[in-house]
Amino acid sequence: MASRTVPQRGFTLDYLMFLFTRISGLSIILLAVIGLVTAFIMGARTQMDLGTLMRWTFFPNPNHVINSDIPDLTAGWANAYWNVMQMLVVFFAFTHAANGLRMILEDYINRGVGQILLRGFFFLLWAFMLILAYNVIVMM
Repeated sequence: MASRTVPQRGFTLDYLMFLFTRISGLSIILLAVIGLVTAFIMGARTQMDLGTLMRWTFFPNPNHVINSDIPDLTAGWANAYWNVMQMLVVFFAFTHAANGLRMILEDYINRGVGQILLRGFFFLLWAFMLILAYNVIVMM
């Protein structure tokens, strides 16, 4: 049985990603609350049903409002603010999920080439998904 090595002191990638996971989880909750409050301020309490409001809060997509019975979509719902909110939610949520999956899989892969390949794969997947999300959000 091999002995465990003592972890490095200071800021390592694992420690920074541990901190990021906690901060990103809190930021996802904060963005949801900001989206909900902003939607209420913009008139959602009288123009949306609860299902549409929840969809809008967690994934602010102008198509959710178009498909609802809000009479005037151009009154502020389809603007850059909601695009930025949507990109922040996607960034934090996917980065949070990819890091969690990476941490779980690294428990089963020994240090060395396998771990380097896994981290490279997750970085490429992360970059591809964010580029894809950006294109979907901006091109709508």
